[in-house]
Amino acid sequence: MPDRRRPLVAGNWKMNGRAADLLEIAAIRSAVLAGQAAAAEIVVCPPVTLLMDAGRVCAGSPVKLGAQDCDPAQDGAHTGDVSAEMLKDAGASYVIVGHSERRACHAESDALVRAKAGAALRAGLDVILCVGETQAERVAGAALERVAAQLGASLPNDAAHLVVAYEPVWAIGTGVTPTAADIAAMHGFVRGQLERHFPGGGKKVRVLYGGSVRPENAAELLAIEEVDGALVGGASLKASEFMIIAGAYSVLKAP
Repeated sequence: MPDRRRPLVAGNWKMNGRAADLLEIAAIRSAVLAGQAAAAEIVVCPPVTLLMDAGRVCAGSPVKLGAQDCDPAQDGAHTGDVSAEMLKDAGASYVIVGHSERRACHAESDALVRAKAGAALRAGLDVILCVGETQAERVAGAALERVAAQLGASLPNDAAHLVVAYEPVWAIGTGVTPTAADIAAMHGFVRGQLERHFPGGGKKVRVLYGGSVRPENAAELLAIEEVDGALVGGASLKASEFMIIAGAYSVLKAP
């Protein structure tokens, strides 16, 4: 792994979590303070209802918090939506945009994802931009074309505070994981696309892998060339599982 990119392991809690689950965030905080994440940066993205309380739990620790979505607008008549500025005010440092579940279940277009990414940068948040192909697209041989199109239409104008997460849609929550060769090929492709869009800057963008990342496969996945970390779903809900994944960097070459 290139020395210039610090590994990042982010947990996406999705629509899970109640006040009692702050104990899991507290356990993550304690584990990180104890050095169990090695050199990796740790981000937890709880539901927005827990964000401020999670901020209090993580105060004084290296653990950063993220949100799972934001509205492009700064404020206004947008009932039920939350702006990037509100998330920043609540204690978030990161925000996920363009997750396949948002793209599919909420019909979010690449243009909308790009607007959300721009709003996050405007508010001073780092962006985790998700891209990935469906099973039908992969079977049809269109995986690279699909990811290139998503990147081209979703990327913000600035790469300085950008993270890209490659999540093959067919692997999210299914227990199915692409081969190491497939992941390496796609991550290398994404790196090339980033360099094309951000000459000289694309090589600095961290590219995460997401899609059925589990304690038992984390070390293998995180060791793949051009994989700079992981966006973890279900396994991030339990501190013990999440920290096994992050702990892979204790044995992998640190930056």
